[in-house]
Amino acid sequence: MFSTENCECGAVIDIPYRGSGPYCYTNCLAMMLGADAPEAAVVETVTGSPFGMQLVGGSLPFFDPWGWNPDIGIADALAVLGWTADTISGDDAGAALDRLASCLVRGPVMIGPVEMGRLRYQPGKTGPIGADHYLVALAMDSEQVTVHDPQGYPYARLPLAEFTTAWRADTLDYGRPYTMRANFTRRSRVDPADAIAASVPRAISWLSGKNGADMPPGSLGNGDAAVALAAHVESDCDEELREHLVHFAVRVGARRLADAAACLRQVGHLAAAAIATEQARLIGSLQYPLVTGDDAAAGDILRALALTYDELRVSLERQS
Repeated sequence: MFSTENCECGAVIDIPYRGSGPYCYTNCLAMMLGADAPEAAVVETVTGSPFGMQLVGGSLPFFDPWGWNPDIGIADALAVLGWTADTISGDDAGAALDRLASCLVRGPVMIGPVEMGRLRYQPGKTGPIGADHYLVALAMDSEQVTVHDPQGYPYARLPLAEFTTAWRADTLDYGRPYTMRANFTRRSRVDPADAIAASVPRAISWLSGKNGADMPPGSLGNGDAAVALAAHVESDCDEELREHLVHFAVRVGARRLADAAACLRQVGHLAAAAIATEQARLIGSLQYPLVTGDDAAAGDILRALALTYDELRVSLERQS
């Protein structure tokens, strides 16, 4: 019989995470950059996504910075990695399809944000759910678009009408209709470590919590967001909030912080890496209590997490 009396294996072993997860725009960027793409961990880190937390409108949590969204992160990542791309959007579906057809002659095209709930090749998706997603378009004919969907659907096909409805993105809280990125061009060769180091000032800026001027009323960032979410979870964690946390926010939040820790360690920010690792562990540990309904335990974890955002900012500032 197993006994815990002499068990001293409670310390968490620290190795990089490898596996599935909702890294849609990062994996799309990696596909577009091709053989020259750095590891997904580097791409995600230099988008800035790991460096903060936001509670949008006081109710919708994301483990990414206050005022941040993937469009901002994609632009930042391309710049620091030495790449450019043409970002094109517009209000007319027919014109958008014409532009897509023209760009596909030259190569793949990054599509998004799109409304994930309208991608009906994904099981269970029957209508809008307010979830953003990104795809890589590979081909188009008079009836269908063929895409690589990084959610786990290579060479998926979608009828044009359904594709354009998803691409309109009118159920999302950021982005313009029919946005695509094409003509990816490498302007300079940037070592991944140099890109990570160059992104640190931007990470500090995100952690400062000064970038949320355009957020909806009631929005909170970083420690304030974590404390408010703790109270919300403990008092009224409805099904919609719980599903959002356990299927998306916790999974991506823990992974991106684990990746950020590895990247920070690579460039000598050892103290900051240790804090990011602790953040990853705290967020990852939310999964079980949230799934099983132990909301008091989840609240305690979130309050512990709240203390770490200023710690991470101060640590990065000291070494910069």
